[in-house]
Amino acid sequence: MASEREANGMNGPTDLCNNAALRQATRRMGQLYDDAIAPTGLRATQHGMLTQIDFMQQPTMRELAEALVMDLSALGHTLKPLMRDGLVELTPDENDRRAKRVRLTTMGKAKFQQALQLWRVVQGRFEAAFGRERAAELRSTLNFIASDEFVAAFRQKRDT
Repeated sequence: MASEREANGMNGPTDLCNNAALRQATRRMGQLYDDAIAPTGLRATQHGMLTQIDFMQQPTMRELAEALVMDLSALGHTLKPLMRDGLVELTPDENDRRAKRVRLTTMGKAKFQQALQLWRVVQGRFEAAFGRERAAELRSTLNFIASDEFVAAFRQKRDT
């Protein structure tokens, strides 16, 4: 049976399932980026979180969760170690005291810059191995898959 699958060019479930292939690739990329950023004490996901916070300039928890395609409880769980380590802090929104804004502390900004230098190296290595144009196409495709537009199209196909 295995030889029949191999003859048809199938190496496993990732040849058939988009989700499995994407998750497998995500785990591999996470390992490579984690290894590169490890000297900072951050994981690549934490660096990504700091990057998004820095980019959004003190977003509310809800805004940050939406940008990261996360629910609020998962975001809170992910932020806890960053808050514990003094890299991120929550402050009440000036206009709505119920909303909390997320911002980098001075130490968080410094850690972000340190990790950014290592990220640039690993990003360059990825693009050298994968190809700059292919990497840009990949990011564009993945951004579309993460978009509300894709979700709407996906759900529409289910209902028809």
